[in-house]
Amino acid sequence: MSIFGSMKTAVSGMNAQANRLSTVADNIANANTTGYKSVSTAFSSLVLPSTSGNYNSGGVQTSVRQSVSEQGDISYTTSGYDLAISGDGFFIVQSPDGVPVLTRAGDFTKDPEGNLVNSAGFKLMGYSYDAGAPAVVVNGFSGLVPINVNQSGLTAIASTTGTFTGNLNSNANVATGNLPSSNTAPITADTKQMSMVGYDKLGNTVQYDFYFTKTAVTTPPPAAPGVASTWEVAVFRHDDAATGGTSSFPYTSTPGPALVGSTNLTFDANGKMVSTGALTIADPVTTGSIAMDLSGFTQLAADFAGSGTPNGQAASPVKDVTIDKDGTVYAKYADGTSKPLYRIPLATVASPDNMTLMSGNVYSANGQSGVTVTGFPQTNGFGTIQAGALESSNVDLAGELTEMIESQRSYTANSKVFQTGSDIMDVLVNLKR
Repeated sequence: MSIFGSMKTAVSGMNAQANRLSTVADNIANANTTGYKSVSTAFSSLVLPSTSGNYNSGGVQTSVRQSVSEQGDISYTTSGYDLAISGDGFFIVQSPDGVPVLTRAGDFTKDPEGNLVNSAGFKLMGYSYDAGAPAVVVNGFSGLVPINVNQSGLTAIASTTGTFTGNLNSNANVATGNLPSSNTAPITADTKQMSMVGYDKLGNTVQYDFYFTKTAVTTPPPAAPGVASTWEVAVFRHDDAATGGTSSFPYTSTPGPALVGSTNLTFDANGKMVSTGALTIADPVTTGSIAMDLSGFTQLAADFAGSGTPNGQAASPVKDVTIDKDGTVYAKYADGTSKPLYRIPLATVASPDNMTLMSGNVYSANGQSGVTVTGFPQTNGFGTIQAGALESSNVDLAGELTEMIESQRSYTANSKVFQTGSDIMDVLVNLKR
């Protein structure tokens, strides 16, 4: 073994402990950094070939390991824009130079333009609902846009679809007078009226009057006892109803006919609907149509009942913006309705601990980590998003302080080896004197 070899080994050990101290310093400095993942130093020996009677000292080399896959504690905050991921996945954020990267730091706030930006200046990315419910691009970041929560002014959405469910009393009489669809007063007394409110393109509420009238009863063969029935459904605009007398008929409308929709519902002997239940409301005043689904109606020996749930929204200002566990960003309106604006995806890689760490507590995929896979929260193994919460760093301060003491002692011991080698060199030099 050469004296120079032992000194070089001691230098290698001091360098290794210096690297270890560097990771400890990083961890302690970022103990309170949102979403920070601790790093550690791994040691491996370098062994030089030796011959009988001689030993050649080698050295030690270090590599840095990340604990990216280790979940940090969740702490709750008072801001609805603070986001934490519980489970697997990373937020997709955009750097100031436009490059998409991954992070667990969800301390987002609004910038002057209304974009959600975390403390490192990275914009949160998501899919917009402008063209309908978005679909995720599983192997890339195409289609992602910055999430903007500035929602001002009024918003109105016209009704285009709706459902009407309920029960029609099987004991009702078959109509003996004018049917409502004829729009001729007086109409038969054997009819039932229900109403539903929809919305036009300007956000005005439009009330529609539905008239349900039994028009026929069919006695089935003995093999299927019971009574099958047919009901007529006629729809009018409530604003077109007659204002005098004791009846809403006749309805009058300008332009177009007063009857804005009609269909027939057929039920079997068990009270189950056997027709499609489809009804289209074609409103000449709002110049729009509403595709109604009445297939949820039954005909049983019970009171008449019904409830309608059309889509659309009245003109209303945005009161708040909220984020759901599945990543959907909703605009909450003053009238209590909501509208989806964006959906936040999550991304991951096969080996998160091998991703490249970049400034700003963000990561990028590389050849060792595997390719990026994108998906929505609560699907395909991805975690959930918690609004009003942050993920703390996973640094254990007690453990880091222990590591620091161990590293300090090891560094001192290596320096003693170096100093001893230096003293031996002095002895050799002095032999010549």
